[in-house]
Amino acid sequence: MWQKILCIGLLFPLCAHARVWLGEVTHVSDGDTLWIKPGPGVAPRKVRLLGLDAPELCQAGGMAARAALQALVAKQPVQVSVDFQDSYGRDLARLQVDGRDVGATLVGAGHAWSSRWRGSVGPYAVQEASAKAAGLGLFADPAAELPRDFRKRHGPCQTGR
Repeated sequence: MWQKILCIGLLFPLCAHARVWLGEVTHVSDGDTLWIKPGPGVAPRKVRLLGLDAPELCQAGGMAARAALQALVAKQPVQVSVDFQDSYGRDLARLQVDGRDVGATLVGAGHAWSSRWRGSVGPYAVQEASAKAAGLGLFADPAAELPRDFRKRHGPCQTGR
């Protein structure tokens, strides 16, 4: 019984932090990170898109991924669904613009990979497979490298972050 109570106690803070809010994008850092202002008089929050991994800015496809994200969210209200906060203090969230899932749109256009974690193909595996089959964006290059592998070999980009 005490194990169930402990488990509920540990999970409750995660549920309590899940929230949805509207905001305006003030800056796009790269293909999966941006700053969103929740409202007047409130400082912008750093948000990392959940469920995808875009190329680093200094990696092939990185600048195109950032431009694609900018084009999707420019001058439009975004709905932010925050699930967690990462070790860098960023909100990990899904974004919607006009009812469209921004992550699905980016991956489907070949600007990012569906996140892989512990053997999972991630939430946007269908969009990724479609973009690969069509040779869209970064998938036009058969040697396109996952960002996590790029970071292991080169470290993070030194400029533009």
